[in-house]
Amino acid sequence: MPEYTVRPLGPDTWDPYATLVERHNGVWGGCWCLAFHPKYPDRGQSLECNRALKRRLVHDGLAHAAVVFDVDRAIGWCQFGTPAELPSIYHRKEYEATLVEPPAYRITCFFVDRDYRREGVSAVALRGALELIAQAGGGAVEGYPQDTQGKRVSASFLYNGTRSLFERAGFTFDRPKGKNHCVMRRTVEAR
Repeated sequence: MPEYTVRPLGPDTWDPYATLVERHNGVWGGCWCLAFHPKYPDRGQSLECNRALKRRLVHDGLAHAAVVFDVDRAIGWCQFGTPAELPSIYHRKEYEATLVEPPAYRITCFFVDRDYRREGVSAVALRGALELIAQAGGGAVEGYPQDTQGKRVSASFLYNGTRSLFERAGFTFDRPKGKNHCVMRRTVEAR
C-alpha cells in the first residue's frame, strides 16, 4: 500500500481539498460535505454558495477534517467536529432518545477519490482524524457507520464508513441507529 500522509483541513490545505471536491462535481450533488453542519441560510442555494460556505467555515475554524494526501494531491478525508459544529445527524430523534452521554466529537463522513477507493484511504483518514482529535484535547468520540453485516456495499453509500472500519480503529458498538447504521464509541486520550 502506498504511503499516504494526513494533514488537517485548514486555509493551507483548502486548495487541494477544493480541487478534490471539484473533481467530483461538488461531491454528492454539490454537498461540499455540509450536510451535517448547521442549516446556514446560504447552504443548499447553489453549488457556488455551498463552496463559499464551506470555505468560510474552514477559514473560521468551524469545519474540521483529516485530509489524506498522495504526495501533494488530496485523495480523501474524514470529517469530524463537536456536536455543535455537526448537529445534523440522521435519525436524530432515535439517537437522542437513547443518548446517555453526549460525545466530545463526532465523525460524520468520509470521502475518497474514485481513483483511490478500496485502497485503505478511509482507514488512514480515520486514524488521522483520531490523532487530530487527540491533539485538540481528546474525549469521547462517536461515529455512525453503516453496519454492512459482511455484505459488499457500493462505496458511494458508505459516506459514514463501515462498522468494521470503526472496530479496527478501536471503537466499540454502542447501539443501533436507523435501519442499517449504528453508534460506535471510543475514548481518545489527549496529547
